[in-house]
Amino acid sequence: MMIPVCRLADLPRGEAFRFENIPPIAVFHTDAGEVYAIDDTCTHQDASLSDGWLEGCEVECPLHASKFDLRTGRVDAPPAKLPVRVHQVVVEGGMIYVQLSQDAPNLPPCVAHRLAGEGAA
Repeated sequence: MMIPVCRLADLPRGEAFRFENIPPIAVFHTDAGEVYAIDDTCTHQDASLSDGWLEGCEVECPLHASKFDLRTGRVDAPPAKLPVRVHQVVVEGGMIYVQLSQDAPNLPPCVAHRLAGEGAA
């Protein structure tokens, strides 16, 4: 199922948008005009990647500077060791749609524990 996230016109190049989901999704519009979606939470510690620094097809975590490839989710710099999930993006009619990955997210333990508690409520 494709989820409408935001209008492409509302997401300037070089910027990110945090889509509230469980877990949250970060949608990035690169300077080259490409749009990518990954899990918004760094796999090392609870930090929002949409608040990070976008350079090319990488985002740098604002907390400890781990870098994640937007195309693959692969982590390119420690302290994070696990990749983030990558979600399929379609831009149609000026709207950005995301299809969520079916893979399990790689969340830091503190976030996974909190989300498990919310799901049980």
